[in-house]
Amino acid sequence: MMLFLRSLAFNIGFYGFTVVTVVTSIPILILPRKILRRVLRSYTFFVEAMLRILCNVRVHVEGMEHIPPGACLIVSKHGSAFDTVFWLSRLPDPCYVMKIELMRLPVWGWLARHCEMISVDRDGGAAALKQMVRDTQRAAADGRQIIIYPEGTRVAPDVRAPYQSGVAAMASVTKLPVIPVATNSAWFWGRRAFTIYPGILRVKVLPALPPNLPRAQFMAALEEVIEGETALLPH
Repeated sequence: MMLFLRSLAFNIGFYGFTVVTVVTSIPILILPRKILRRVLRSYTFFVEAMLRILCNVRVHVEGMEHIPPGACLIVSKHGSAFDTVFWLSRLPDPCYVMKIELMRLPVWGWLARHCEMISVDRDGGAAALKQMVRDTQRAAADGRQIIIYPEGTRVAPDVRAPYQSGVAAMASVTKLPVIPVATNSAWFWGRRAFTIYPGILRVKVLPALPPNLPRAQFMAALEEVIEGETALLPH
């Protein structure tokens, strides 16, 4: 019963606070992007505080020293909504790669566009891939940290979804350092899950992959290191 009540309180708080943040951010759309970035950074602090206080979920981060200054490509395991919140307060100028459907949402999509996030149309074929790469180059030129989830969607614990090859195209064209990230977040705040389980939610930032790997070798190395390290994280 206590787990249910804690989860209920968190869900009410999380979704309510998200709506309030999104709606009250509308006037900020006429201001520079950095103002909205500060609001979203505060949003992350509150979400993590609710996880800790209401659900006894503590966040442990390891390996942030592997993220270089300036532009880089952060490739992260994706098991929870937490993964999309986490980087907003940890990076100077994060740029998420997200499904184009999210960009089309009223209000939320406006905020994402104002933050100059990168949209990807998974049904758009080669033209969509080329546009995503061009947007990535633009973000890299601005010195931003680009976050992409190679599976393309949240996956359940112990599930291995195919890695999408778009990340290889982004890495090949931009020549940015590629930083893999493992996480056990799916065990605590799963996809479309109501229940939030207590414990230590771990995010492990790993050393950059060797540069200039052939595409097939790059994808194999990326998947091996992320999935391997994720499997080793206690939960």
